[in-house]
Amino acid sequence: MKIKIINQSQHALPNYETIASAGVDLRANLTEPIILQPLERTIVKTGLFIELPVGYEAQVRPRSGLAAKSGITVLNSPGTIDADYRGEIGVILINLSKDSFTIQNGERVAQMVIAKHERAEWIEVTELSETPRGAAGFGSTGVK
Repeated sequence: MKIKIINQSQHALPNYETIASAGVDLRANLTEPIILQPLERTIVKTGLFIELPVGYEAQVRPRSGLAAKSGITVLNSPGTIDADYRGEIGVILINLSKDSFTIQNGERVAQMVIAKHERAEWIEVTELSETPRGAAGFGSTGVK
């Protein structure tokens, strides 16, 4: 699949780190570092603009190492970039640790996965078919 991209950042185009990688890393495009205090959130710009085909979205997800080591994650995970959006890709990061965290220019702050999606046709009814689970949710299938 080919996707049009404008790169106004100081960094190379996003790339897949391994042959089996599902996502590409998104890098911070900053003129100065951002200090993210505990429980503070910010939008980190990437300098990237994309044109997705209709029927696809780009999902912005946390980087597992950044989350596990530093408590930095994507707040609206996964964030969705729709096919008709043409603005700059921004990543909403939050610091869930007890320590401040400095985001540097070029730092890999999130990953982006391109995913095909369907559009549903809603059919309004008065009842749904029954299943063994029914309306049980939020842990109803057990914890182990």
